[in-house]
This record gives sequence, C-alpha cells and structure tokens, in this order.
Amino acid sequence: MSQRLRIYSYAKCGTCRKALQWLAQQGFSVDAGNLELLDITEQPPSGAELRAAFESLGRKRLFNTSGQSYRALGSAAVAAMDDATALAALAADGKLIKRPFAITPEGATLVGFKLEEWQAALQG
Repeated sequence: MSQRLRIYSYAKCGTCRKALQWLAQQGFSVDAGNLELLDITEQPPSGAELRAAFESLGRKRLFNTSGQSYRALGSAAVAAMDDATALAALAADGKLIKRPFAITPEGATLVGFKLEEWQAALQG
C-alpha cells in the first residue's frame, strides 16, 4: 500500500476543490509527500482500483450522474450494463466517475466529498 492519499480530481469540479481545501487544512499536500494528486480525466483510476471501489461502495456510488458523459449515455443505458461493462465504461472515461475519487493509504475508497466519511477515514 502507498503511504500517501491518492486523489483523482478534476480542476473545474467545485466538490473536488472543497475536498482539496479540507485536506490542506488537515495537513495533506503534494509538497508534504502525503498526497498524490491525479487528474481524473487524464489518468482515471485503474480497473483494479475501480473494482475495489465497486465491491466496497456499490455500483451506484461510482457514477457521476450529474456529468455530461453520464447524460450522454443515459441512465437507462447505464442501468442496462452488466458489471463488467460498467467498470470498463468507468475506466475509459474519468468524467463518468463520481469525484473526487480517493484511495486512502490503507486502501479504502472515498467517492464524492462527504465530510463525515472523510473525517472517519482520515482522522479516525
């Protein structure tokens, strides 16, 4: 396991900016060496990372249902996908993934920025 928190984010995402601001307040930064920051559109999470998130959080939590990529596919098309197809779609298009997408040093996955979940995972 990495000793750093890995964050997949998108610069234009307000929720990502909130999460990064909160993380900075908690002492997480690229400069401190305890944060790895990746652009989710250029370098989406790996298939293995997505599968682990899928298994721990469920399929529904992984999709960015308010994004353009999701709307272009349509909710019915996403609902009709089998799990393997859904994971392949997520791996192929980072904008389909709910963000920020974080992997803690312990290997847990956080999706979206729910303060209570992030506090429990990173401060507890």
